[in-house]
Amino acid sequence: MRTVLVTGSLIVTALLPQAPSPVSGPLPARLADTGGGSQLVTAVAPAPGSTTGRLTWWDLRAGHWYEAGSAPARFGKNGLTEGSTRKQGTSTTPAGLYALPYAFGIRRAPAGTQLDYRPVTEDSWWCQDNGSTAYNRWVEPLPADCAPGEAEHLVTYGKQYAHAVLISFNYDRPVRGRGAGIFLHADGEGSTAGCVSVPEEAMREILRWADPARRPHIAIGTQSGELDVTRY
Repeated sequence: MRTVLVTGSLIVTALLPQAPSPVSGPLPARLADTGGGSQLVTAVAPAPGSTTGRLTWWDLRAGHWYEAGSAPARFGKNGLTEGSTRKQGTSTTPAGLYALPYAFGIRRAPAGTQLDYRPVTEDSWWCQDNGSTAYNRWVEPLPADCAPGEAEHLVTYGKQYAHAVLISFNYDRPVRGRGAGIFLHADGEGSTAGCVSVPEEAMREILRWADPARRPHIAIGTQSGELDVTRY
């Protein structure tokens, strides 16, 4: 803003600092990082304690992000928390930016699915035992050092794991006690134990859309505040 001060015949002009203009554009353009690929999923909750929000998947074309689809999302029954300090067993969804390495499901992959898709069988488990060498890994069959009570028998989650994608939270270099088995999956009866879920048809659309050659990632966070999704 420019102001003019008049003192006798002296006119002094001064430039006052202006507030920075808010960053505009689609959500991916406002993120600190999108994973370096040309596909992105954003899962955004209104606040850290929210159990519902919105999931949107985006394409980067000619330097601009375009919305490819959107669906209502569900989060952990205790809301969201910072992924780097999350504790196992808290039923919180880890905020952060994560790769989407592969998909799996009890049902067949939708036609057009390009992600590596693993069929769930009676022998398919996800080990969450902190004492196991298979911690936070898909195993077939359940290894001796992974207690059945500390593992998910995937085939028993008929609705949720009809179709799912692994979210690579605590996956590449697992930290014991931080959490295991965080997925993007089809809705169950309510909020999740820490995963992100969407209606099954939306899950199928995401599987038809995701292209591993375009390095899809997911950014999880809130609309503002400490877990603001634009931080990741």
